[in-house]
Amino acid sequence: MATSKRANPGGSGSQPLKDSDVRLDCLEDAQLAAKRLLDVVVSCIAIAVLAPVMAGLWVLIRIDSPGPALFRQKRVGKDGRLFVLYKFRTMTHGADEAIHRSAIRRFLRNERLSSDPGAPFKLNDDPRLTRMGPWIRRTSLDETPQFFNVLFGDMSLVGPRPAIPYELEHFEAWHHARHAVKPGITGIWQVYGRGRVSCDEMMRMDVEYARTWTILSDLKLIALTAPAVLRGNGAH
Repeated sequence: MATSKRANPGGSGSQPLKDSDVRLDCLEDAQLAAKRLLDVVVSCIAIAVLAPVMAGLWVLIRIDSPGPALFRQKRVGKDGRLFVLYKFRTMTHGADEAIHRSAIRRFLRNERLSSDPGAPFKLNDDPRLTRMGPWIRRTSLDETPQFFNVLFGDMSLVGPRPAIPYELEHFEAWHHARHAVKPGITGIWQVYGRGRVSCDEMMRMDVEYARTWTILSDLKLIALTAPAVLRGNGAH
C-alpha cells in the first residue's frame, strides 16, 4: 500500500493515503496535464490560423476610433490571483467605467439589463461602444487575443468567465468556488448561457464546471463553442 502523506484536517499531523486516494490524485494530475497540453496545442494553432484576422481587425479598430486596438484589463484568475486579460477594444478609449459597474451591480442582483428577449441579462445599446463594437462582440472576435492568455498560463480554453476585481465586492461566499480552476475563453455559461441567463444561473454553471470538469467535458464544450458563436447565443 502506498504511504504518501496528506495533511490531517483535524490538525493532528498526517495520515497514510489509501491506494484509492493515490489513484485519484494521479488521475487528477493526469487530467490537469492533459488540459494544459490541450490549452497549449490549441492556442498555438489558433494564434497561427487567426493571425491574419487579428492583424486585419487591429487595423480596422485603429481606423474606426482613436485609441489602441488592444484592451487590457485586470481579471481574477485561479485561486483569486489577478492577471492582465487581453481583448480587442470594442468601446471608446477611456470610456466611463461607471456604466459597467452599475450594470454589474444590477446583474448580480439578477435584474434584467435589456428588453431584448434573446439577451435580457446583457447590457445592450451601450453608449460606450464604437461603430464596429457591436459586430466585433457578436462574432466574438474581441476574445481572440485571449489565446495568448491561455498560452501564458493565466487562462484555459475552457473555464468560468474571468471576473473583474470589483465584481468580487458583490459575490456571495459560494461564488468563490469558481476560482478553484483557471478562467476560460469558453465554458458552460459561454455556450449555454451568456446574456440569456441570470447571475445565479451563471454562477451555478461556473461552480458546477469547477467541481466536475474532465478533459472529455472540455473537448465537448470546445466542439459546441463554434456553433454557439455562429448562432450568436446571448451575444446580441
